[in-house]
Amino acid sequence: MDDMRRFLYGCSATFLLLSSCPAPATAQSLTPFRNESQAQRHCPGDTIVWLDLRSGRYYLKGQRRYASGTTGSFVCKDEARDGGYRRSILGVR
Repeated sequence: MDDMRRFLYGCSATFLLLSSCPAPATAQSLTPFRNESQAQRHCPGDTIVWLDLRSGRYYLKGQRRYASGTTGSFVCKDEARDGGYRRSILGVR
């Protein structure tokens, strides 16, 4: 019985040790802009989206919430996606 207990404690300790090691952090660059033209100059080959920082969603041009609200800014779509932000499907015209 002691052997089984030692084995289980060893497995538990190994699991805890491995699960508590953080994954290497990678910094995602997200450059917010006040207007659309600045963002387009920053990433000329990409689509410009409106990123609502509070909700974590971005809106495409033509969506109802594009360029509205005080908690958002214009960003490049690829940067928003790489930063973990998701596209909003609400308000499509």
